Amino acid sequence: MGMSAEDERTVSPRDEEWPEAEKAEKLARGAALKWASGVFYRPEKLEGLGQYRSRETQRNSSIQSRLKSTIQSYLEGGLQQMRALMAEHVQLASVVQVLPQLFSVHEVFSHTLQLLSGQQLLEAHAELMMMEHLRDDILSQLHLRGLSSAQATVLSYFGGLRELNESLAKQLWDIVGSSLRLVREDPVLFVTAVRIIEREEKIDDTLLLEATFLPPGRPKGWRQKFYHVLQETITGAHFHAVCMDTEGPELARHLAALQKDIVSELRVVKDLMVQCVPAHYNILSVCTVTYHQALTSHLQDILREDLDKQALFLLLEWALRVYHSPEMMGHPDLLPEVDVSALGPLMSPELVDQTERKYVVKVKASVLEWMQRTLEVEFKEWFREEEPETDHQGFFQSALPVIVMQMLNENIRVASLITDSLQQKVYNMALEELEAFLGRLREALVQCGKEHQKDRTIPKYYVSYLLAMLNNNLALSSSVSFLHPDTARREVPMSLQAALDRMQKKACQLLLEELLLDLQPLCLQLPSRKWLSGSQLVSSMCEVIDKYAKNFSRVRKPVFMLLLTESELLVTSQYLRALMQKKMVCKSKEERGQLCDRLLQDATQLRELFCGLGLDQSQQSLEAVFALRELICLKDPALLSLEVLGFITKYPDVRCHAKIRSKACHSACILVPSPCSTLGDLYALPCFLPSGRLDPAVLAWHYCQK
Repeated sequence: MGMSAEDERTVSPRDEEWPEAEKAEKLARGAALKWASGVFYRPEKLEGLGQYRSRETQRNSSIQSRLKSTIQSYLEGGLQQMRALMAEHVQLASVVQVLPQLFSVHEVFSHTLQLLSGQQLLEAHAELMMMEHLRDDILSQLHLRGLSSAQATVLSYFGGLRELNESLAKQLWDIVGSSLRLVREDPVLFVTAVRIIEREEKIDDTLLLEATFLPPGRPKGWRQKFYHVLQETITGAHFHAVCMDTEGPELARHLAALQKDIVSELRVVKDLMVQCVPAHYNILSVCTVTYHQALTSHLQDILREDLDKQALFLLLEWALRVYHSPEMMGHPDLLPEVDVSALGPLMSPELVDQTERKYVVKVKASVLEWMQRTLEVEFKEWFREEEPETDHQGFFQSALPVIVMQMLNENIRVASLITDSLQQKVYNMALEELEAFLGRLREALVQCGKEHQKDRTIPKYYVSYLLAMLNNNLALSSSVSFLHPDTARREVPMSLQAALDRMQKKACQLLLEELLLDLQPLCLQLPSRKWLSGSQLVSSMCEVIDKYAKNFSRVRKPVFMLLLTESELLVTSQYLRALMQKKMVCKSKEERGQLCDRLLQDATQLRELFCGLGLDQSQQSLEAVFALRELICLKDPALLSLEVLGFITKYPDVRCHAKIRSKACHSACILVPSPCSTLGDLYALPCFLPSGRLDPAVLAWHYCQK
């Protein structure tokens, strides 16, 4: 029987494709109906229908499971082969797909070079990335399949990539090297370079994260190279200059140029460059650190040279003062973004101390030279044919104290502009040099004194210049305390005070020796008959003393009183020395009385002279002459020992250095000579105590011995 059109339409494609399956299904249905009609033909059999249904369902499921397992086992081998064929098909398809790209590689290389020549960097970099991606995919597949031997062929084929990379990198680093100029003139070019660098940085990061295959030349690390080129540009522009003169104004100009350029460039970075790079570049911080570290190294290089004091001062001032000032890193246009306080000092404390010591050594040499010149000029002035200059009070002086103190004070003041430690170092050096200068000045006085001994007319105003030196010494002594930077610690060091005292003592000694030379001719006439008969000799001595006292009045009071006291002691000692150096016999009581009267008159005249000059009687040593006169005037020999004891009681500091022997004094008095030729010998006589005062008891014995 034929099928209708509707039946034909209902025939499924599967029935058309598998007619045996339709036939099998019909046979199965028929067999099932036959079995069911045989089992359930009686009504009581219908009660077991549920059991039959359950049993048949289980049997059917078991059959289906076995069938599926059999089919799966049968198909497993075929599917594996199918998968392999599929993978190979995909790979072949991929290769076929990239063949046009592989064939056009060299053409792309040429085009990329043209783009680079025209500074079309972004387009050139896009093609470069495409070629690198193609090469890296092929290399990765070869790596995964263990075909490493084939990689060399691929690398050779893509060898042009190396040239492209180098050409692009060169342009990028040229741009970065000119970044400070470009961000002002052509920021687009600089931004383009940064974008390319960031692209490459992302590719590096991705490949490093995958960590399966790292293509050759990766990671490129172009961001780090960016920092390196920028830092090299900064240091090369300012700190790798050719050898320069490190003395004088050249160094000052160099430091001034650094100051101006660094501030200007940091302002460009802060205002312009930070807008052209990602925030995580921290470009302002990087540039600030670069300048700071480069300056630190640059200053160390300069300090290795043998610098003069001006250069050392400039470096210290620049590093410790100028660098942090509002004129440089503390400039208002840089704050608050630029902060170098956290970067450490530009010069380490050890380097600062070392540089300060070098500076002090140079200043010391300069001070020594200036002081030596001052001393030479001063020495020449002593031999001038005119008196020294005077101040408004008429005291002799010279320019020496002013020159010396101004020089020292100026150096201390200049040092205070840097650090307190440098100021203290210079202050200590100044005191040491002043002490040494006083020693040389004292030696110059001694040399001048020797020249004067050869010819007393040279220098013509010898005494006046000695007095000027004493006033100068006083001026130096009073000015030293003001050198100390701390007003609460203005004490003159002991060693320096000792040098000042030695200087004063030497000048006073030379003056007294000059007085002694004028007194000696008069003292040589003591004792004599002519001296006993008149007062002219002592009057002449008073004239000499008065002349010198008038000269001494040109020195300030403390030293004037010292000279007056020493002069009185000198006159007294010379008077007594003269009496003891010659033998004189009083032949009668009248002559002895005349001797006593002469002693009284001389001592009184001298005492009145010194009192008139301002020396109090209690400060005079002429009492020894009066004491001698009293002992010589004794008439009862038995009283001599008692009188000596009376003197010792009256003058507790009087010590008798001669052995007292009980001898009667005759009517005649014999003056016994005592060997003494110099001022030093005179002070060594037993009639002088260690304090310099006279021992009248000993003098009396010189006159009362037979």
